[in-house]
Amino acid sequence: MPTHEFSIIAEGLDPTADDFERRFFEAGCDDATISFQRGVIILDFARPSETLEGAILSAIEQVSKVGTTIIRIEPEPLVSLSDIAQRSGMTRAAISLYASGQRGEAFPSPVARFTSESPLWDWADVAAWLEKSGRLDGQEAAKAQILSRFNHTL
Repeated sequence: MPTHEFSIIAEGLDPTADDFERRFFEAGCDDATISFQRGVIILDFARPSETLEGAILSAIEQVSKVGTTIIRIEPEPLVSLSDIAQRSGMTRAAISLYASGQRGEAFPSPVARFTSESPLWDWADVAAWLEKSGRLDGQEAAKAQILSRFNHTL
């Protein structure tokens, strides 16, 4: 059975409570590493499941039982050019050429920070474009689409 890695970002519990970690463990999150950073709870899962969807759904159910509010599922859905390069295994220079329209056609437009020096793209859109262009494995593009659907639902 494959193991799927993802993170759930949540809020709503006091991380200093004596039973903080035990509550997650008893809810079934024994395959997650739990941390508290920048005011949110981060649960890094390595969950065996036949499908990524099944792994995420079961984790959401268990994390919700503890009394948290789930904010999003990661890896982060918004990405910079550097993030795109890292996730795709390409150079930042190559990604910059695609994004500027100097190489390839119809690279997705940024979805945030249009007017700033560091625009952000929706990873699911970029992953689909990279897959269609033969530059990204179909499984990675599918994973991006699944995470995108979950985050839109949240």
